[in-house]
Parts: sequence; structure tokens; C-alpha cells
Amino acid sequence: MRTEGIAAIVTGGGSGLGAATGRALAAVGAKVALLDVNEAGAAAVAREIGGLAVACDVSSAPSAEAAVARAAAAHGPARILVNCAGVVNAGRIVGRNGPLDLAAYARVIEINLIGTFNLMRLVAAGASALDPLDGAERGVIISTASIAAYEGQVGQAAYASSKAGVVGLTLPAAREFAPAGIRVCAIAPGLFETPMMKGLPQEVQASLGASVPFPPRLGRPEEYAALALAIIANPMLNGEVIRIDGALRMQAK
Repeated sequence: MRTEGIAAIVTGGGSGLGAATGRALAAVGAKVALLDVNEAGAAAVAREIGGLAVACDVSSAPSAEAAVARAAAAHGPARILVNCAGVVNAGRIVGRNGPLDLAAYARVIEINLIGTFNLMRLVAAGASALDPLDGAERGVIISTASIAAYEGQVGQAAYASSKAGVVGLTLPAAREFAPAGIRVCAIAPGLFETPMMKGLPQEVQASLGASVPFPPRLGRPEEYAALALAIIANPMLNGEVIRIDGALRMQAK
């Protein structure tokens, strides 16, 4: 799909993978709306790229509906969605203090999985009503999974299962939206330089990066964004979850 003049929505656009993706989309001519609970962060990126910042809790139907409507009012209905909003909550299912708090588990699912579905349903509904572009395409939706969906470590039960849900959502969504000309893919990053990762001591970051076979470093948000652009550009990429992890396979702990 071409990107010049096309409306795009990026969730989690105020930092990390989402901010890098917003910048990359703007650089190839897309009209970018950055959705984030951190509206100040999204606004800073929006000023940089000439985009739109919208406050949005992706786990909330009213919040997402209002955000998508605001983006459509500014740029027209989105044909491109990249879901980058997500949280991590480490904790054993049964820890020293007993069972993991159910609300903590539910919150990870609500943001990472339900939030992905929430924006997917809204953008797909809008894009399916648009005229087709070249190749009969109407839209592209990219979700963010994780290699934890396949190799979740001890303490990652909430995060890994939320991302496994994103993986499981990708193919049935691609099949459902195929008649409308909307493609659906997901990216499964390994260890990346996100705000959460940058909060760790430098020696810990270096150690984690060295665990990646090649290149032996943390992934860069710009590399995630480059893959998102490649998916958007290639019409045969559909229903696929693509790992971007430097051949890393995480151990149990």
C-alpha cells in the first residue's frame, strides 16, 4: 500500500516503538495520529512530525471510539493502524506472598490484547467503507506481539499470554478482512530499546543485548518501524507474525 497522503493511526505513539513508527510513517508522507494515555509524550512527537496527538486509553471502548473519530475528523478515516500500546507486569502466578493479584493480570490483558482488538475493530470498520486503492487494498493493520508469546519466561505469565492472544488474533482477523482488502499482520519483537528497558542499569542493558546471537545488542525502535513500513508496502504479507529478534530464543528464566 502506498503511504503518501494516507491517514494512519499509531497507538502508544508517545514513546518507544510507537514514536519511531509515527516518525517513519510521517517521513513517507502519511498523515499520522498518535494515540497514547500520555498525551504530553504524544504531543511532543506530533509537533516533531506535523502529526496529531490524541489522548486515548486503548482498553476503553468510549475512549478509543472518540480518539478514532477525532483522528478521522483531522485526517480522514485511517487506512493504516499500528498497535504499539502495551504494558509489562512481571510476577509469578504464585509468588512469595501468594497468588498473583487477578486485577494486575487483567490489566495487562485489557491493554495488550483487548486494546489491540479495540482499535482493530474500529479502524477496520472505517477502512472497509473506503474506496479501494491500487491492488484492491483498503487498509493494513499491524499489531505488536512479542517473542514472549512463544518463549514466555517465569514471571511473564500475564505479558506472555496477552501477546500470545495477539498472535492468535492475527490470522482469523486477516481471513475475516480479506474480502474487504484489509491486511492484518503482527510483529513479534525481541529485546528492544524501549522506555522500560532504558530504565534498567546500563550494565543490565548490555548483558541483555549480549544475549542476542546477532547483532549482539538490543533492537532499536527504528528497526521495528522499518519492518512496519515493509509490511505496509508488500501486499503479499498478510496473516503473518514476523519475529524481529536477532535469532534470540529466551530461556525459562
